Amino acid sequence: MAVAAWFDLSGKTALVTGCNRGIGQGMALALAEAGADIIGVSASMAADGGDTGAQVRALGRQFHAYQADFSQRPAVDAFLTKVQQDFPRIDILINNAGTIRRAPAAEHPDADWDNVLAINLDAPFRIARAIGSQMLQQGSGKIIFTASLLTFQGGINVPGYAASKGAIGSLVKALANEWAGRGVNVNALAPGYIATDNTEALRQDAERSQSILARIPAGRWGTPDDFKGPTVFLASAAADYVHGTILTVDGGWMGR
Repeated sequence: MAVAAWFDLSGKTALVTGCNRGIGQGMALALAEAGADIIGVSASMAADGGDTGAQVRALGRQFHAYQADFSQRPAVDAFLTKVQQDFPRIDILINNAGTIRRAPAAEHPDADWDNVLAINLDAPFRIARAIGSQMLQQGSGKIIFTASLLTFQGGINVPGYAASKGAIGSLVKALANEWAGRGVNVNALAPGYIATDNTEALRQDAERSQSILARIPAGRWGTPDDFKGPTVFLASAAADYVHGTILTVDGGWMGR
């Protein structure tokens, strides 16, 4: 097979969670650019898919929009029932939807902890379990989780987020151990400091922003476009022998 063909996703269907904007939108557009049709789901997804849907269709690909509140288990289950009825075959799952709540650990509200764990860990597991079961029956599939630098580090004032992303790293390895031999690849991308809504507070804090930039060897905040290549790689035949890997996209942060 020619190298270019390894990255061709023509004829594939990808489910991307949290793709209204930011990293998730960049991942969805990358998959569409590589030839995949997109199923997009977000808590605030417009019926027509909004900006993401419009950009995917402009690439000549299909975009199917769904709305679901991932903080509510019944909503997750209802979405899964519907999407699996609508799409008997899903080739790629991008488990990207997430949230963050900032408060010191000693003052961290139960409601914030519960919300973050529900969206960042419980929902991704339930989605991976359902779609992964479908992929096992197919004998093939690619699952990519969005991890974090806090999969490896503890962070400051984000105990729920750190706990959820640390758990995602272990979940990726656990699923890969079970599914690698059955044709399903499970891996993760770990974003560094990316210019998205989740990092707005950090970027507005001049002192903290400067300290972050000083540590990033690349010398800049990342952008959603920085995830296009890594996403297509892990979703493609080029990554057929890659299992249980957490690929950092961080401008060199973890190597510093």
